[in-house]
Amino acid sequence: MSTSFVNTHAQPGAKALFAADDQVERRARLEGTWLNIFDVTVPAGSRTPLHRHASPEIFRIIEGRLNMRRMTDQGLEEFEVTAGDIVRIESEQVHGYSNPGPEAAVFSATIDSDMTEFFEATASRDPSKGPLSGNTVVTVVANTQDTSILAA
Repeated sequence: MSTSFVNTHAQPGAKALFAADDQVERRARLEGTWLNIFDVTVPAGSRTPLHRHASPEIFRIIEGRLNMRRMTDQGLEEFEVTAGDIVRIESEQVHGYSNPGPEAAVFSATIDSDMTEFFEATASRDPSKGPLSGNTVVTVVANTQDTSILAA
């Protein structure tokens, strides 16, 4: 049995990136694998529009609450998540979220290396200037050849 431990506190000099209004900070990268963990802080009243990408994601809510939206075979599913909840987003599944609460919400996102490269290539160091702003469904093309956001 392994007893390895990953310290997930921000490293000195770690840069905060922004996707729309959300602050995105890498907490762990398992070298040689697809695994990357980011903490995402969603300000009160902020939202990420419906979007999709090739990378699956796993969200674990740490603080606050979010209204999640994701497309299923039965249509658009909407539900609230709070601290401790885990949400799985499949590859190419349309999804988005909003923070209706009066305080910031924080979740941990486990994503693959292509999505990590997308965030690092396109996210801004300033809020409201990163990817995923707007009101339409977007497709996030996350690979090393193309780091654009395309209207769906």
